Amino acid sequence: MTATRTAVPDRLLAAATQLFAKQGYDGTSVAQIVDAAGVTKGALYHYFSSKDELLHEVYARVLRLQSRRLDEIADGPGTPAERLHAAARDVVLTSIANLDDTTIFQRSVHLLGPEPRERVRQGRRAYHERFREMVHDGQASGELRSDVHADLAVSYFFGAVHHLGSWYRPAGALTAEDVGRQFADLLLRGLTW
Repeated sequence: MTATRTAVPDRLLAAATQLFAKQGYDGTSVAQIVDAAGVTKGALYHYFSSKDELLHEVYARVLRLQSRRLDEIADGPGTPAERLHAAARDVVLTSIANLDDTTIFQRSVHLLGPEPRERVRQGRRAYHERFREMVHDGQASGELRSDVHADLAVSYFFGAVHHLGSWYRPAGALTAEDVGRQFADLLLRGLTW
């Protein structure tokens, strides 16, 4: 793919992210997005079928990154608990690094049409299932408590991660690294004897 072909979708996504963050998904028109990206409506519709698809892609690109990194960690070296800690820390760090994208999506997912909403649900479910497998691995090895249901641990953890955008501020007292490490520590402390 040439640089020109990749630049247009990236510009559209950057413009959509900026406008959705500032004005909300509902308050942003396709005309505003193409104007901010410096492209035509035809160019937008060449790459994205709708504003819904742009919103979906804002989140999907973060989910693809996180899924790739989760696979690398899950298949990498270390004990099950060490890998789970690394994965928990990583999802917090990547969520904070893409905070506009994840916050926009959490606020607007209910506005997606049925088909893109289902694609998101499937992608998140696959990510959470891989994360849950890591909890199960630790439980099977005896390293993690088996009396804590893995589904509950995963839901509890991601409930907190999905709300980072409501309170985390880059200029605040905690760095992204602090938050990632402490979230991972809290998860592991709840799962260890």
